[in-house]
Amino acid sequence: MITPIDIMLQKYPCKTPDDCVMALREIMQELALLGLWRANFFDHAAFYGGTALRIFYGLDRASEDLDFSLLNPCVTFKFDTYEKALKEELENYGFSVTFSVKEKRFDSYIESAFLKTNTQKQLISIGVDDRLARQINARSELKIKLEIDVEPPPDFSTEMRYLFSPTPYAVRSYTLPSLLAGKLHAILFRRWAKRAKGRDWYDMLWYAGRHTQVDLHHLEMRMRQSENYTDDVPLSLDTLKNLLHDAVDSVDIEQLKNDVRPFIADVSRLDIWSKALFHACVESFKV
Repeated sequence: MITPIDIMLQKYPCKTPDDCVMALREIMQELALLGLWRANFFDHAAFYGGTALRIFYGLDRASEDLDFSLLNPCVTFKFDTYEKALKEELENYGFSVTFSVKEKRFDSYIESAFLKTNTQKQLISIGVDDRLARQINARSELKIKLEIDVEPPPDFSTEMRYLFSPTPYAVRSYTLPSLLAGKLHAILFRRWAKRAKGRDWYDMLWYAGRHTQVDLHHLEMRMRQSENYTDDVPLSLDTLKNLLHDAVDSVDIEQLKNDVRPFIADVSRLDIWSKALFHACVESFKV
């Protein structure tokens, strides 16, 4: 008998252990979204980030986390409310998972939680090639991080998007222009250990290739919230481009490549990466 998970696995090659882990992660991500939909989570929140781009818009790179934003600020939001729905949904499809909330070490508007499973055991249980699954460390744990902004910057736009496997369901997602605004804010102002994140710059090229317009007003709201823009006049496209050109001038292209390589199948796509390419990308943006 062919199960819904068998059908979901069909779109993955699963020729290597890494392929198998990616399949497991992405199937668990989609089942988590299904569980949240059943619990009416998307009446109050929207999906955004790299995984939203991959699932709904065809971004061709792997993405690890599930990122959300409340539709309206609520600093008392807790992920615990959705623990039962998430675990039940995954367990209904044969996944053995634990759920835990991450304790914050400092004041932040981001709430985080994790879904975890034993990678090898879970792959074997869903019918992945036993020879490949047993090449993975028996103690290896696959983690899916869920994050939500409980005090989001205002004036983003959302739309309902639909998935059809393992059953039809709906997810509220940021629109592409609002997603791009968030991505440009990350490129300009967010740093991981003082390093730029190559995945963000890869995504910026992806947006440019689809002629995505920038939700400039939402980007301005993000910049004001993070205190990176304090002018009395509205943010202009020229000002944004100048900021992005400065970012291109200061970034280390080789470091960007090293960051994104593990997340893409065709690393030859990075051969053309240069400051000239990214300057041209910046000039292509419109509002």
